Amino acid sequence: MDYQSLSSLCTQVRGDILNMTHKAGSGHPGGSLSAVELLVGLYFSGEMAVDASHPDWEERDRFILSKGHVAPVLYSVLARKGFFPVEELWTLRKLDSILQGHPHMGHTPGLDCSSGSLGQGLSIANGLALAFRMQEKSNRVYCLLGDGELQEGQVWEAVMTAAQHKLDNLCAMVDYNRVQLDGTLAEIKDLGDLAAKWRDFGWNVIELDGHDIQAVVEAYRQAKACKGKPTVLMANTIKGKGVSFMENDCNWHGNAPNAEQLRQALSELGLEGEQ
Repeated sequence: MDYQSLSSLCTQVRGDILNMTHKAGSGHPGGSLSAVELLVGLYFSGEMAVDASHPDWEERDRFILSKGHVAPVLYSVLARKGFFPVEELWTLRKLDSILQGHPHMGHTPGLDCSSGSLGQGLSIANGLALAFRMQEKSNRVYCLLGDGELQEGQVWEAVMTAAQHKLDNLCAMVDYNRVQLDGTLAEIKDLGDLAAKWRDFGWNVIELDGHDIQAVVEAYRQAKACKGKPTVLMANTIKGKGVSFMENDCNWHGNAPNAEQLRQALSELGLEGEQ
């Protein structure tokens, strides 16, 4: 897809997120909206080896959503990629739906990992990357983390492990929107210079505008070209990106829009009404 098409798809995914959480009456729109370009760029640029018609293809690359509460953005991307019908999106969090509030790989086509308990995803990604190396396979592993999640100690143990084993088939992405559940990172537990920290831990660090789809795709290409160390994309993003009243507001971490808020949000995105 060209960059204009990717940008249009990002808008469509944002609309999906808003409609999904509205219909469910719950969910996590803020952090889902901030991660849109990162996932659209990964799944639709051709940089990630994946085949929706063969979800269990052994040669596919793997994706771990460590910040599992932003499942709406992943579900939308998987549906738009063709892993399951788009109509399934409107069943988010419903009883017996294949789309639960946090990813459950036993229910949802296209998932490589169940997640939700913060801090664990990068450790899982390490295990996959090590296994592929031992098997002399070319599969790559991608892992999306939230910046608030980096307050978990297990993350830094995994960061050290990946660098120690020079896992250059691993790419981590930090959705660096600087807002978490009930405040800013600076207010709750300041993480300082994150890019410098990852560099000091032995990673190749790529800093970028996480809402510039061309920069995102180019960063994935640079990550693939880097040899001898793992790569992290430090993606500067905006929580609630694309919706004026949601942007940079922690109150939209885990609250769904009502009917009037949905209409306003979709209008701002240039989209038609509720699905």
